[in-house]
Amino acid sequence: MLIDTHCHLDAGEYEADRDAVVARAHLANVDIIAPSVAAFNFETTLDCRHYPGVQVALGMHPMYVHLHRDEHLATLETLVVREQAVAIGEIGLDHFQSRIDRPGVREEDLVQQEHFFVEQLRLARKYDLPVLLHIRRANDQVLKNLRRFKVPGGIAHAFNGSLQQAQEYIKLGFKLGFGGAFTYTRATNLRKLAVELPLESIVLETDGPDIPPEWIARQRNEPAELPRIAQTLADLRGVGVEVVSEQTTINAIKVLGLNPR
Repeated sequence: MLIDTHCHLDAGEYEADRDAVVARAHLANVDIIAPSVAAFNFETTLDCRHYPGVQVALGMHPMYVHLHRDEHLATLETLVVREQAVAIGEIGLDHFQSRIDRPGVREEDLVQQEHFFVEQLRLARKYDLPVLLHIRRANDQVLKNLRRFKVPGGIAHAFNGSLQQAQEYIKLGFKLGFGGAFTYTRATNLRKLAVELPLESIVLETDGPDIPPEWIARQRNEPAELPRIAQTLADLRGVGVEVVSEQTTINAIKVLGLNPR
């Protein structure tokens, strides 16, 4: 079994054939963690749980900061408790593009990102839940907040930092998410990290429908690609794919507090 620790299964890109996407995941023996991005898709994310093997995280993504309101935090708390979300996510900081609807970064958006990130870290700490982190050009700022608001670990989704930053996340109880980005032969830094980091600190993900691996570049991504992503990691590390599959699944189960099947 493999666990896709990050797939936006409710996304519009899957609207026409979501049942088939999940069926292909099942055939590939892949379970799915589906995170939300804002209050507008809390319910559609939760609806994905009617598929076997799908569990959800609920959170407010930094690039949707223009849509977030403080009252959404109360809604999030209610749903997290009532619906037994496995994590708070997708949350974090993005210092590359601060809003999904506009390129570039504005200072006022970054201030709001920090506000909602901190409040969601407080929520994770209150309910002893892990977090799924979105981080772009903000690893040091995210780490600073994680040291201030200690949460029970989580996943640094689509990790793209330095080895030193990776080690700091690991010290704080986090696993590092690797997916399509490291499959590109030109991604030398990521591929080096994929080899150097302890396998016990890595989880696999697709970020579907985004970040497609090299063999489907510029096409829609989906959880059924995860076995080949696992094989790519195994090839880079010089081990059997069964070693990667078993360990990354154990890692995901442990960090997210899942019930193994």
